[in-house]
Amino acid sequence: MPRRPDDHPVEITTVAARPDLAGADVDAGPWPEFMRHNRVSEAYFWQTLETFPTTCLVATTADGKVVGDAHAVQLSARPELPTGGWEQAVVWAFADARRGIKPDVACALNISVARDFQGQGLAGRLLAALRDAAADLGFDCLDAPVRPTSKHVEPQTPMTAYAHRVREDGLPFDPWLRTHVRAGGELAGVAPASWVIVGSLAEWRRWTGLPFDRSGSVEVPGALVPVRCDVEGDCATYVEPNVWVRHRL
Repeated sequence: MPRRPDDHPVEITTVAARPDLAGADVDAGPWPEFMRHNRVSEAYFWQTLETFPTTCLVATTADGKVVGDAHAVQLSARPELPTGGWEQAVVWAFADARRGIKPDVACALNISVARDFQGQGLAGRLLAALRDAAADLGFDCLDAPVRPTSKHVEPQTPMTAYAHRVREDGLPFDPWLRTHVRAGGELAGVAPASWVIVGSLAEWRRWTGLPFDRSGSVEVPGALVPVRCDVEGDCATYVEPNVWVRHRL
């Protein structure tokens, strides 16, 4: 039976305040294996804890167990939100930090909640805490290249059409987009090439258990859009679109 939110009170702090918890493992449940092979993420993700500790968060129970985390990078605002989404924001943030350019916006990279604490509103609390952390730094906004929770069920539906689908109450159809809008976010467009994974056909077979023996589109469980298979080139490419959500602070 799921725990009630008041069964185990949760405290949310920044990694700057709790450096001892940086990189603590959060068992958020199964994650598609192929999603673990993004090269920009492999190069930069864990560096966010050291470079941007004031916008990286951890959620802990009274006994000190880490049950959630959230990461956001800091960067100087550009005229337009990048079509490269997650990847481009990360590259810009670390380039700005290296050059000593003062940031004025934050970009959320992920929010994870431990399996036993999912469905209790902790993800929404972490999102609110990210907004507060960015506001405390004097930033203008928190942007987020959001990976819609249920889009993988409709890989053939264009992301723009999916993102703008609403319920009778006017809120987004997708649960995670709905959480962002309820928190004060505004849909700001689609990043068509937010998360790119390229691998040999042998790698894709290992990651997915699928044959990848015909050129063309391949629907992969957990993927938001089909993977493009090129048998002659011995390569398959996944280009995931995300939805830009802007939280003005």
